[in-house]
Amino acid sequence: MNVFLKNSGYRRFSIASFLSSAGDILFYLAFMTYASKLHNYSLALSLIAISESVPKLFEIFGGYLADKTKKKFRNIFLMALARFILYAIVGILFASHISDWTLVIAVVIINLISDTFGSYSGGLVAPLIVDLVGKDEFGEATGFTSGISQIINITAQFIGSGLLLFMSYSNLAFLNAATFLAAGALYASVGLKQNKTRDAQVEKEVEVNDQKFFATMKSSFLQVKKQAGLLTIVLVVALLNGALNSMESLISIVMAANKSTMIISSYSFTIAIMGVVVAAGAALGSMFGPQVFKKTSVFSIILTAIIFALATTLAALFANIYVILPCYFLLAMTASLGSIKLTQWLVNTVDQKILASSVGLLNTILMATAPLLTTILTTISGTTNVHYALFALLAVEALVLVTTIKMSIKVVRNKKEKDPHVAIT
Repeated sequence: MNVFLKNSGYRRFSIASFLSSAGDILFYLAFMTYASKLHNYSLALSLIAISESVPKLFEIFGGYLADKTKKKFRNIFLMALARFILYAIVGILFASHISDWTLVIAVVIINLISDTFGSYSGGLVAPLIVDLVGKDEFGEATGFTSGISQIINITAQFIGSGLLLFMSYSNLAFLNAATFLAAGALYASVGLKQNKTRDAQVEKEVEVNDQKFFATMKSSFLQVKKQAGLLTIVLVVALLNGALNSMESLISIVMAANKSTMIISSYSFTIAIMGVVVAAGAALGSMFGPQVFKKTSVFSIILTAIIFALATTLAALFANIYVILPCYFLLAMTASLGSIKLTQWLVNTVDQKILASSVGLLNTILMATAPLLTTILTTISGTTNVHYALFALLAVEALVLVTTIKMSIKVVRNKKEKDPHVAIT
């Protein structure tokens, strides 16, 4: 939080990100509500889900393009402006009263294009934050941004539900467009200030990545591999991220089978509580963790997160919601902090000219494990029993725990050999 308060450039940059994120959530909720009222709502909702998920697969390419971009502030402004225009068109379409399915297909296509632009904008974020706050404060800065984004996600859903009572779908689309316009103005103001304060000679020497896509990925991989334990921690955090996401589905199944011991008031209310608990844990871990645990190693944080993952899974096996909730909260908190520390390590390791590509590669790995592990475990649950799925999850967590302990010992031993006076923590 300190970097947000003391760095005006980063503060405006963050507010721009918060505005566009809030607007997106408000419109997504409105569009889903509109689609749910159609005759073939299942197909409409599936199309929306596809338009939201497919652009996430482009993050690795967005990062690559971001590394090849010299004028990053200009381009993030242009992307915000383009998304303002796209959602202004969506507002006009909703106001024009065209047929339902023509409207849905048109908006799905526009949303797909907008989110693809968003993947490129997301790639520009990491190097721009480094430019604004420096490498040393990158973890604290991104942690704060991530934590506030979690809070905005929860708040915007409640606000969106309220706004739908008296605002039209068209007005909500225009509101989303306005958030992108405001974000673009903030990006432009930060970019102009950075250009004024930066020495002209330094500006000429700004390096961009000139390698091809696969050569860039290879360079990123080799740089990560050189750092003892970094590649292993990337895979560990990916599995931990998958476990965190798959737990929600498995616990929901356990709740349905054990209503007498797992339900608080009602099934839907318990699901809502679980979502808030996870979001709150992730927000607190992201916002305050990088400062409070600044000197704690990423290995210690990840080990703690794995222990909480094991505790949450065991609590699910015993169908005890009152143990699940605090363990799940602590798991979300430590896992989010572990991800931030991992990203900070990555930022300190790779060349800045391929930073966005490396972060995009990392995000793609983290993103891919969640649906993969969830699909495997829910398939086991559906074909056999949820307990078998939970036992499989326990096995994965135990394997991750052993791997992390072994790697932690190996890294400490290597440091000890290089510097006999290093303290083992």
